[in-house]
Amino acid sequence: MEGIEHKKVDLNGINMHVAEKGEGPVVLFLHGFPELWYTWRHQITAFATLGYRAVAPDLRGYGDTDAPSSISSYTCFHIVGDLVALIQSLGVAHVFLVAHDWGAMIAWYLCLFRPDMVKAFVSLTVPFRPRNPKMKPIAGLRAFFGEEYYMCRFQEPGEIEAEIAKYGSKAVLKKILTDRKPGPPCLPKGNPFGISPDTDIKLPAWLSEEDLKYYANKYAQKGFTGGLNYYRALDLNWELTAAWTGAQVKVPVKFIVGDLDMVYTTPGTQEYVHGGGFKRDVPFLEEPVIMKDAGHFLNQERAEEINHHIHHFIKMF
Repeated sequence: MEGIEHKKVDLNGINMHVAEKGEGPVVLFLHGFPELWYTWRHQITAFATLGYRAVAPDLRGYGDTDAPSSISSYTCFHIVGDLVALIQSLGVAHVFLVAHDWGAMIAWYLCLFRPDMVKAFVSLTVPFRPRNPKMKPIAGLRAFFGEEYYMCRFQEPGEIEAEIAKYGSKAVLKKILTDRKPGPPCLPKGNPFGISPDTDIKLPAWLSEEDLKYYANKYAQKGFTGGLNYYRALDLNWELTAAWTGAQVKVPVKFIVGDLDMVYTTPGTQEYVHGGGFKRDVPFLEEPVIMKDAGHFLNQERAEEINHHIHHFIKMF
């Protein structure tokens, strides 16, 4: 990661930590949960070499970026506001956008609210999720997947944080980052992450002990509440975005997901992605790429392939 520059930027009422490298057209990388700018370490160096300015912030609530205490400070408008201010601070009118997990959910909102600022968007793991005007998100998720579904378990402030603290940041992050169990993630009370002192999880080739230590140290300092507040603002986002019900995303989009990904293997996702709904809502969507034997953290797990797909797509614009 030699040559990556780190800076703090005062924008939209918070101080945001930003990692960047290279010169040229800006590629803005947005991380998910529970990650940091660091998830893009392979992409930052690769795209700087390819002639781009690779920019990867710690999003609001994460890492070395400020974490407001109020759940209502984590709406899609707050996060997109941060990104608009960040793009403006870079001195450019628009960017190539690459995002994963929660970063992709926020990126979809950025494309909806400010399509003029996005040349093209590569979404990893999370397709567009059109607003259901008849049901709030959490009520819908409880009805479909039950009380133990992870997004439902994250709703009560302090509850999952206490369960994480029982096992420690490192053990929980190791379990989450290495888990390849398909289907909707459920977290039973008591031992939500299935961590056993008798079971030593072997790190995959793409995740080193040094990588895990970086994540764990940051979360030990910052805690998980900032990232969890994104989930706790889901119903508030639903209330605030009524005016965008039925709106299409009208930017060029490439969607890439692993066939073992927990989102892709959750009931309803594949039907939406391949059944015409996704293309209806995102008319400039390219043919989705389904990567064989790849899990959720595919930008780290299959970095070179992901870099190739991203570059092949954005160089067309």
